[in-house]
Order: sequence, then C-alpha cells, then structure tokens
Amino acid sequence: MLIHCGLNAKQSTGRRILRDLWSGKWSSVNSRNQRVITHDLRLQELTSWANTEAQRLTAVASVAVALRTVSGDASFRRYFRLTTAHYSYVAVDAPPAHENSSVFVKLAGLLRDAAVSAPQVFAVDYDRGFMLLEDFDDTLYLEPLLQAQLRGDSALPEQLYQAAITALVTLQRGVDATQLPAYDRARLHNEMALFETWFCEALLGMHLTAADRSCIADAFRFLEDAALAQPQVAVHRDYHSRNLLLLDHAKFPATASPGIIDFQDAVCGAYSYDLVSLLRDCYITWDDQLVQHWARSFLRQAAEYSLYPTISEAQLFRDMDLMGLQRHLKVMGIFSRLCIRDNKPRYLADIPLVIRYFLDVSHRYTELLSFRNWFAQTVLPVARSRLNDF
Repeated sequence: MLIHCGLNAKQSTGRRILRDLWSGKWSSVNSRNQRVITHDLRLQELTSWANTEAQRLTAVASVAVALRTVSGDASFRRYFRLTTAHYSYVAVDAPPAHENSSVFVKLAGLLRDAAVSAPQVFAVDYDRGFMLLEDFDDTLYLEPLLQAQLRGDSALPEQLYQAAITALVTLQRGVDATQLPAYDRARLHNEMALFETWFCEALLGMHLTAADRSCIADAFRFLEDAALAQPQVAVHRDYHSRNLLLLDHAKFPATASPGIIDFQDAVCGAYSYDLVSLLRDCYITWDDQLVQHWARSFLRQAAEYSLYPTISEAQLFRDMDLMGLQRHLKVMGIFSRLCIRDNKPRYLADIPLVIRYFLDVSHRYTELLSFRNWFAQTVLPVARSRLNDF
C-alpha cells in the first residue's frame, strides 16, 4: 500500500520544527551539546564516577575524559555521553530528590526481558542518582520523520511507524502489567487537572467560575470512565517520536526495533494510550488517513497474538480518540508548567498542535459538546492572545 504524506499544515509544522533543529533550539542536535560541561559539582562527581565504572566494565585503562551533553528532557534528569577510542556510554544524572533510579532500573529490566529495545543499565549509584547506560546514539525518530515530510517521502515514515507499532505490541504482550502502578481514576484525574491549574489559570491567567469548573469536571469524568473501560496493559506513557531512537544496524544488528527511552513513568493502563501518543504526537502530525492506516496495523499485529479479540476498528478509533483527549488536556498543563515552573518555554511552541488535536477530535462526541463549546468560546481566544506573548 502506497501511503502519501500530506504536506500542507503538516509541512508548515515540520518546517518550523526542523528550522528549530537546524538553528539550535532543540537540544538533541544543538551545537551547544558538543561543548564540554564542567561547571557544576554534580557533573564533576558524575564524570569521576562514570569514568571509573567504564574502565571497570571494559578493563581498559584510559585517561579520564569529560562528559558531553546528549540531551535534556522534560524532567530533572540530564544525559551525557562518555566516549573514548574503546567505548561509548550514556551517563545519567538523576537527582534522588526528584528521580527514582530504582524504578528506572526495574523497568529497563522488564522491557529487556520482554525483548523490547531498552538501554542496558551497566552501573548505578542509587544514593547519588547516577547511572551508566548503553549508548543508543542520538537519532530520534522525530528528525528523520520531519525531513521525510519535507521531501515528500512516504516510505521512511511507513517503515519507522511499522517498527514502532511492532515494538509496542511486543511491549503490551510481554510486560507483566501487574508489576506496574495502576493508571487509576485518581491518576487520570490529577493529570487532567494540570489543564485547569497550569494551562487555564497559571499560563492564560483565567479566573474560572463555578460553572466553568462544573463543565470541566463533567468532561474529566467522561474521559476517566472511557479510559478505565478499556483493556488494561503495560503503558510506556510517553511513547512518541522524541522517545524512540533509530538504531544503527551496524551496532545493533539483532533488531530492527526502535530504541525506547524515557520509560520510567510506565503504568498499567488503557491499551490505546501509547498508540495515540505515537500517532497523535505532540511534535509531529499526520493526516487521519495515515493515523487510521497505522492504527489498523496495530490491531492486525495484536490479533496475531490473540490480543484484544473483541475490539473492532471502530472501537479502536473511539478508544484512541477519547484516550488522546485525556492525554492532550494533560499535555497542555504539563507544557505550561514546564514553562512557568521549570523555565523551559520552548514547549509552548507545541501547544497549538495539541489544541488542534483537541478541537479536531472533541467535536465527534456529543458527551463533550458543552466542554468543547466552552473551550472554543472561552479558552481559545485567550490562548491565541497569550501564546503570542511568548
């Protein structure tokens, strides 16, 4: 089947993001990531520890080398590369006050045991929050996908998304979801509440009335019910183009799967969550024909392992829609919080796409009509004005 990438609105989005990549706004390709970082105490400690562990693992004596930034993300973790002529590792600074390294190590093991391409953890210091990981290199899915959109290449996205879907099915059938925290009503609700507190109130400066809050609560309850009614499986919870890496087959010849990172928040939740996170990605967008094509592929691959035998295509599309709405409301809040609390304003540039997903999908469901109308009439005008300030 020949799949064509539409390049109208998506081309504009792709060009904007790709321009940011080239101009150095995105940390994964930013030239600033090549400079040696030596200024803070934790990094000095991590550098010493990582060099010692690397030499122990390889039994190769070498002069200690400085770490170079790999990337930053939306958390408190920092990633650095340790490279010599003999080896390359990723050193992680995960401050114990903010990050739980034991959970990361446990989940990496669960994923690898299920034949999912998560990085191997070679060494860990739980007290200091240091880890030494397998190096998957830097090629995030996002970068080649954006370039494929720009040149009208449909083959590469098809290849990468099929591989990501295969890996997702492998994860869902291979990871014991009972070992993960439940994505229960309280967690679902608390995530969506970020939309109310951080997006509407903190970022947009809105004063929500009792009627506003009642409308919001009704919508949240409907989306919570929909998520909890779905089959519950292992959920990565951030399965998208910035957490999937294109692996070099010369270094990883045994797998065509993407490398999967940022999995430490995995839960037991709705089977459609990771799929809609992948296909309605906050950083790149595809037309509905492609989204449905890849969703059907997920259902076919799942059926090969007798997963979700009672789920029809129509039910899958509905489940994706409603789960995606929950996720995108949460993301509006998270991106706002990253800007205001964590001084990471770059995420504001991605909120318009998230709003577009919300508007495009929410109109399909009469249960959300009041909430969508309130959003379009009350929130959207303020968002358009406020986001222009950044």
